[in-house]
Amino acid sequence: MSDVSTTSARPWWRLPDTPVPGGVPELARALLWAELAIVLLVSLGRSAVYSVVSIVSALTAPGPLSSQAANLNNSLAPDRPWLDLTYQLLRIGFALVPVALAAYLLVRSSTRVRDVWARSGRWATWGDLGRGAWLALGVGTVGVVFYVATFTLGTNLTVVAQSLPSAWWQVPVLVLAAAENAVLEEFVVLGFVQVRLRQLGFGDSAAIGLAALLRGSYHLYQGFGGFVGNLAMGLLFGWLFRRWGRVMPFVVAHTLLDVGAFVGYAVLAGRVGWLPTL
Repeated sequence: MSDVSTTSARPWWRLPDTPVPGGVPELARALLWAELAIVLLVSLGRSAVYSVVSIVSALTAPGPLSSQAANLNNSLAPDRPWLDLTYQLLRIGFALVPVALAAYLLVRSSTRVRDVWARSGRWATWGDLGRGAWLALGVGTVGVVFYVATFTLGTNLTVVAQSLPSAWWQVPVLVLAAAENAVLEEFVVLGFVQVRLRQLGFGDSAAIGLAALLRGSYHLYQGFGGFVGNLAMGLLFGWLFRRWGRVMPFVVAHTLLDVGAFVGYAVLAGRVGWLPTL
């Protein structure tokens, strides 16, 4: 699995004290694996475990998958809107802590965060916005068609993108939830998991594939369509991240995709015939 370079220059993802070619010392490898496991177990890895249990529960329940619902943004205090808003904001805020943990662990291993999260430029640029918008347009168009098709085939649950009360804060919270999902997933999956796997000696293809598999696994609660669709998106995002070395285009794309899904569902559910609802 080791990566052999033909140049003496250190690749952007490699640890400063790692020879090129070669791997990290065994103790350092063990610590890197431990850090990877800890970050995942407090964030997306934990979600993946719950998703596996969720799909098993759905498969063993009476009726087809399409007759069951996967709820994404629920009310946390029904009939108490201000308390509900407080819970929603707390959930969004605490969900971002693993990103800070990932950044801390990268810095602790002497990895320069800017090198792996914002290569060759500022943290955010207009180019990131443009790339993200084009990605969202392409992925979103294919994604809607794929979701409707897999729902029709009975391999996906009905995705209820939001069931928040019709309060003044409904849309702002949905937008914040979309941004939170994007920041958490892209910085952890691309900016930490894929980078750590490369530092551990995995080749590009293996690192991209494993990170994409992780992305698909924590979407299993939506059904097999959700798994396959996000696996494919993960492969695309991973390959582009390897080329660009910047996380922000994917944060932009993911945010736009989720805003479209969450707010779009709030506006369109029950008003158009092609959008599945229970």
